[in-house]
Amino acid sequence: MNRNRASRAAWLALILSFAALAAPQPPLPVAKPETVGMSSQRLAKIGAALKKEVADGSFRGAVVMVARKGKLVYHDAVGMQSASVPMSEDSIFRIYSMTKPLASVAAMMLVEDGRIQLTDPVGKFLPGFDKMRVSVPVKSTDTPAYDIVAAERAMTVQDLLRHTSGLAYGEITQNTPVKEGLERAGVYRKDMDYEARGVTPAEEIERMAGVPLAFQPGTTWHYSLSVDILGRVVETASGKRLSEFLEERLFRPLGMKDSAFSLPAEKLARLAEPLDKDRFSGQPNKLIDVSAVPKNDSGGAGAVSTAADYLRFCQMMMNGGVLDGRRVLSRTTVRLMTSDHLGNFINQPVQPGELLLGTKGYTFGLGFAVRQADGVGGVPGAAGEFMWAGYAGTYFWVDPREQVTAVLMTQAPSPNRAYFRRMLKQLVYQSIVD
Repeated sequence: MNRNRASRAAWLALILSFAALAAPQPPLPVAKPETVGMSSQRLAKIGAALKKEVADGSFRGAVVMVARKGKLVYHDAVGMQSASVPMSEDSIFRIYSMTKPLASVAAMMLVEDGRIQLTDPVGKFLPGFDKMRVSVPVKSTDTPAYDIVAAERAMTVQDLLRHTSGLAYGEITQNTPVKEGLERAGVYRKDMDYEARGVTPAEEIERMAGVPLAFQPGTTWHYSLSVDILGRVVETASGKRLSEFLEERLFRPLGMKDSAFSLPAEKLARLAEPLDKDRFSGQPNKLIDVSAVPKNDSGGAGAVSTAADYLRFCQMMMNGGVLDGRRVLSRTTVRLMTSDHLGNFINQPVQPGELLLGTKGYTFGLGFAVRQADGVGGVPGAAGEFMWAGYAGTYFWVDPREQVTAVLMTQAPSPNRAYFRRMLKQLVYQSIVD
């Protein structure tokens, strides 16, 4: 009898050990919120708010992770990953424009290697980009008209990193020759937003060199395909595909094991899916197919990741380029990337914070929106905070002064997604009690 009890206990211990091995490992050391100046009770408001949005049909499910002082203090998965699978903390998400900071870091690694300079003209790396033309609106009382003129100066790598290249997104620009050119180039599709992965790198470079710019380079902040082109610069300068370079230099060193530009068959069961229709617009939710290797790795919108992977990336940036003893950037490079690069000489018809959160108060650095002051912005935060987000509802920010990093992952390309970003920000900051 005792032998049977011992045998059952041994089997139970073995089962529990296998379960522990199978459970997702926390991305950072775990701590009670109170040990780092946050309130468990107040943080619990996050889960309650997200569950209400799931119940209301705002999105199918979400994963959120919050860290302070390098410690994971809040993590939760709410709702469903798909119609039949509950959301899990290791669910994988299409991160769309949260790919941009990753590709921007790749470019800055090559700056550190001496392979790229920020002031380099893009034409140094990509043929045809030294002879760009610009579509300039002509004042008319009738139908819109445009003149096509020569670019007054070459776009630079810095322009690509800070979105002052003159390039555009077909989904955003109202400049007819630019929109039509991007559609002909195959990087703008009317049936699928932000899907530029259907052309090879060589095709993209050749075709984009022939599409007119929407603005003179270096004059205007305009959110665009700049980081897709930056990815082509990274590939030319490194001699490697963007996905390979990131895997070697960023993902593997940081342990970002589920970050990539496509998913193998064995991981597809973890891919989060949107609701069929958006609650607010009533339109069908259409997201990119990440089940096959794309023709090009879109540095602007093509990656997938998990909340845990991206939190590790955020913490590396918070730490000045290092995590768990692995340095991927110098602290001086991180400071450069998270400083103001628009100054008072770049026009901003729409400011970065307005695009992302519906509020002023943010400038742009090299790959990130950067908060300029404690005030002005209509959300909590502190000067020096940096952030970005993704079309399908993903969002992150890093606040070095408060030592807070946070990641929100959903798959809801909703016109209301700025509301959810603001909501999470408010609920995280109200949890700080030290």
